[in-house]
Amino acid sequence: MSNYNRRPGFMGGFSFFPPVIKYLLISNVAVFVLQHFFLDTLKFGDTNLGMTFFRLFALQPVFQNVQIKSAFIGPFMPWQLITYMFLHADFTHIFFNMFALWMFGMELENLWGAKKFLIYYTICGLGAALANLLIAPIFSTVGPTVGASGSIYGVLVAFGYLFPNRQIYIYFLIPIKAKYLVVLYMALEVFAVASQSESGIAHFAHLGGAVVGIIYLLITSRQKLNFFTSFKSQDKTGFFGSNNNTQYKPPTYSEPKQKVFNADYKDIEQRDYKNEIDVRQQEIQEKIDTVLDKLSKSGYQSLTDEEKRILFEESKKLR
Repeated sequence: MSNYNRRPGFMGGFSFFPPVIKYLLISNVAVFVLQHFFLDTLKFGDTNLGMTFFRLFALQPVFQNVQIKSAFIGPFMPWQLITYMFLHADFTHIFFNMFALWMFGMELENLWGAKKFLIYYTICGLGAALANLLIAPIFSTVGPTVGASGSIYGVLVAFGYLFPNRQIYIYFLIPIKAKYLVVLYMALEVFAVASQSESGIAHFAHLGGAVVGIIYLLITSRQKLNFFTSFKSQDKTGFFGSNNNTQYKPPTYSEPKQKVFNADYKDIEQRDYKNEIDVRQQEIQEKIDTVLDKLSKSGYQSLTDEEKRILFEESKKLR
């Protein structure tokens, strides 16, 4: 069971379209329609509005290559570090990016909450942009860059980090664990960078988003904190459980025993009541995790009526 508490959507419980995912999907599709169905067909004098829109909001290279002459290349502007994530080259580009965002990001936002997910998504996108601006020009020619792929790679890394053994079906047919899928994607990106292939794909941006995501997870993850603190614990039980070679020694007290007066019975009762609530919430969380595992492996149609009730009703009881 995960160490994190699942966060409810607007209506409570697990949401298949949590707020940040929903608004990212809407905004990306809206910008795509505006760019390719309206602006690309409009002209103001001799100026194509779609091309001007691209020059202003795509991520333009800081170090311009004077040998490259293109109407799509414009000056770098600071806002492009954000706006490039909402532009996409064609339908295939935006479809696979948005599908991956929903597929892997849905559970992350339910797990983390809207604020943390949005911060993570944005940081990964910024990391991808900086990698493409500052590192990629050292190894290859860099042109204008668009797409949310850098943030998507960060989301993919986070999913593999938190749910390493979750089964993912490639092309809906080939099962592979999430951790192996992440390693496979990273290996393909590294290979593409090493081969210096001019495919028109911003591989450094993909790797930049993934690496920044990994760094963020290692810094903020409570699982990592528990990993290190477990080795520093005084009983030396270790990360994987108790050590049978360690003998228990009762604590010693330097101060003489004193009689206890005025014991607060009310405080003890409140503490016991809180423990009962925690146990109940843990039981609910275990039920929900079981249903979510079945959902990810077999799909929503495989859930029974009772499992659907647990998913949408019991999750509302979590604080």
